[in-house]
Amino acid sequence: MTPHALTVDAGVRDVLDADRLLHRMAAGLALPEDVFGCTHLVRGDRPRVAVSLALPSRPLPDTLRERLTEYGTVTPGLPDAVGRAVLYPGAPSLTGTMTVAELLAGSAIARVTVLGTPGPPAPDTRMVTRDHVRPQWQRDELVLAATPALGGALVPFEAPDPTPCCADH
Repeated sequence: MTPHALTVDAGVRDVLDADRLLHRMAAGLALPEDVFGCTHLVRGDRPRVAVSLALPSRPLPDTLRERLTEYGTVTPGLPDAVGRAVLYPGAPSLTGTMTVAELLAGSAIARVTVLGTPGPPAPDTRMVTRDHVRPQWQRDELVLAATPALGGALVPFEAPDPTPCCADH
């Protein structure tokens, strides 16, 4: 994605908590609108979710690294190349229902894939965003995985309010 990146490991164990951490950082640090804020699963002895902040065309401000230490351990670079984007250009405008063409034109998302289908959706296909659009980096581009919904529409694969595993026991 970019060499202009910092990773913050705050010891967060849940993806939705990592989302909230990125939104707190964006609000509290007045991050630029073109920043990419991603979550990354960290495996090993202590599984957790780290977050990264990156700007594609310029270095992050020097003062940002010091301010990020309030949130956790800060290291240069990205923990991996497949981050799940929470903050990215155009993300705030991806609300309600829009066409795939509008979603692509209005955000940093490069393409949409539909699970179980070989090709991309038609540009005029309706996308019901559920106000929760989380694309992932794939080969240096943001790709949104979607699933079919009622009436020929699509919804992002990731639900905004997932049911925790084993919630009923």
